[in-house]
Amino acid sequence: MQIRVGCGAFIQDDQGRLLLVRRRRKPEADHWGLPGGKVDFLERVPDTIVREIREELDVDIALTGLLCVVDQIDPAGPSHWVNPVHRARIIRGAPRVMEPDALADWGWFHPDALPGPLTLSTRVAVAAARDDGTAGHDD
Repeated sequence: MQIRVGCGAFIQDDQGRLLLVRRRRKPEADHWGLPGGKVDFLERVPDTIVREIREELDVDIALTGLLCVVDQIDPAGPSHWVNPVHRARIIRGAPRVMEPDALADWGWFHPDALPGPLTLSTRVAVAAARDDGTAGHDD
């Protein structure tokens, strides 16, 4: 088995809500997660994130920094994904599902009221954002 590289975008709006998509495909089908996808050979991770978000949701984004790297290991799967997650903001367009075979839905959610179940990468990214105090978390 080989290690695969995926990536995701932690996109928040001006109200601090997080953009999530509901997956149709395995792994983690029917889970809510960050939009993103698989890095192609010779493609830079930031370029992949911008491309995947445009393909999935028909929006253009600007990346604003690396939030975390998720090491997702499932020996029973068996699978091993390394997922860099970058912060981003929408600079053009309004989200809409462009790949209905891959995504069932999308939505904006306050970090304290996220839908479930969440993908592992999303849980790790939300925790990382809370740790650095930027998840829109109200105390």
